[in-house]
Amino acid sequence: MIGISKLYCGAVEAADVLRYNRESKRLPSHLLQFSADKKPVVVWNMTRRCNLKCIHCYSSSRNIPYRDEMTTEEGKALIADLASFGSPVILFSGGEPLIRKDLPELAQFAVDRGMRAVISTNGTLLTPERIRVFREIGLSYIGVSLDGLKETHDFFRGVPGTFERTIRGIRDCRDAGIKVGVRFTVNRHNVRDVPAIFDLLDAEDIPRCCFYHLVYSGRGSALVEEDLSHDETRRLLDLIMDRTRDLFNRGLEKEILTVDNHADGPYVYLRLLREDPARAAEVLELLKMNEGNSSGNGIGCVSWDGAVHADQFWRGISFGNVRERPFSAIWTDTSNELMAKLKDKKPHVKGRCATCRWLGVCGGNFRARAEAVAGDIWAPDPACYLTDREIA
Repeated sequence: MIGISKLYCGAVEAADVLRYNRESKRLPSHLLQFSADKKPVVVWNMTRRCNLKCIHCYSSSRNIPYRDEMTTEEGKALIADLASFGSPVILFSGGEPLIRKDLPELAQFAVDRGMRAVISTNGTLLTPERIRVFREIGLSYIGVSLDGLKETHDFFRGVPGTFERTIRGIRDCRDAGIKVGVRFTVNRHNVRDVPAIFDLLDAEDIPRCCFYHLVYSGRGSALVEEDLSHDETRRLLDLIMDRTRDLFNRGLEKEILTVDNHADGPYVYLRLLREDPARAAEVLELLKMNEGNSSGNGIGCVSWDGAVHADQFWRGISFGNVRERPFSAIWTDTSNELMAKLKDKKPHVKGRCATCRWLGVCGGNFRARAEAVAGDIWAPDPACYLTDREIA
């Protein structure tokens, strides 16, 4: 996760992080990416079922009942373990998490144990009553997936009328005073809508937007050929930086992030090196604190059936199951060779990654993409768009 507003627009300084000693339990949510202990933010895909038919779904969800989903009590046992382990955030995801009737009960259970509870949803099942319940619980954030304007969004979601229902859900969250943001997964089919998303943030007073790079998994694996080229990705990043700067110049200091390609960090730094060298030096310190991709270390995933994964996209490999062992025991068990290597990927990556000067701030980027394209977990991430000159 690369905070464009934090880094490029100066919304965060290194001193803002250091005053909390970089401890996950003390850091405000917007600074968690800079923690030193990397206690994992855990995505719990609490159900596989979904009411939509998104073509880029990493869980290949359908609107049918699935067997072997964790029960309410099993969910509480997971949350209790995460809380005692020191995980600062649990992200309830799916499928579509609002399909589960026990979501409020489980979110309340997490908040009562000192965790930040957030939801990732398609937004169509949000209602004023549900939002009121979430606000009373103390939910920290609701992230709503949006793929563009009406025509584009409904195409990706596979159900006509989804855009209007999603926007209504966002408005209801905003009006109720609960923090809400947009999650936008970029590919060749919707990159043209990125400027319109910035216009929407302004028009609808939406405070946060995460632009996700495509990860090749689930139904999204069929979109490998639909990912942006390296040149297109560079133009995208320049556009995001330009539009974020425009917001800040107009006094609209929204939180803009890019997710799932940590080449974005060096790219922001190199642009600042040309534009504002003093700020670039500050950004480099923040990037070193961030450490780049954190799959298997600072981010983890528990599936609907209890399987533990390095992140929510990399579902082909499981390290164990929370129905058999607590997450904390699985996560710290470095007798598993891959788990041990993911705690420090730098000695294991190959090719241009192995000699890249940005390895310490990129973290070797996404191993799931490398495996999907090269069949080798430690091969270079094919989505890295930095040139050989930039990494030398």
